[in-house]
Amino acid sequence: MVGMLKEIESAAQALGAKLQFVPAESPADLDSAFTSMTTERADGLIVFPSPMLYSQYSRIVPFAADSRIPAMYAAREGVELGGLVSYGVNLPDLSRATAIYLDKILKGAKPAELPIQQPTKFELVVNLKTANSLGLTVGRDFLLIADEVIE
Repeated sequence: MVGMLKEIESAAQALGAKLQFVPAESPADLDSAFTSMTTERADGLIVFPSPMLYSQYSRIVPFAADSRIPAMYAAREGVELGGLVSYGVNLPDLSRATAIYLDKILKGAKPAELPIQQPTKFELVVNLKTANSLGLTVGRDFLLIADEVIE
């Protein structure tokens, strides 16, 4: 997570954008996070990868839509619920890889002897219907590199 923060800070600085970090460690923190974003008039939202935040996409997506805040999610499920864009690991592929690892362990492999693995498939998903509702134009080049475009 520290690496992600540094990368985002660097990108924001290069673009001359001001960042506002709004931590939410539990679902109860989301209401104050939403209030903070509304009060500060956020121009965009990046939802970091987090099991807790993932479980709250059904609250986050409508907040962003109602507040007219373009939002980027770490998983495609945010876009499938009506979010603008996602870029992240393909969760079904990650689950399959985890199951293969678990199978090896259950068959006697020692976890310490198994190679460390990292996700290899990341996907970019964009929701054009949401872009249109926000008055945003998504460029042709962006659409060409997207793994999936929801219309």
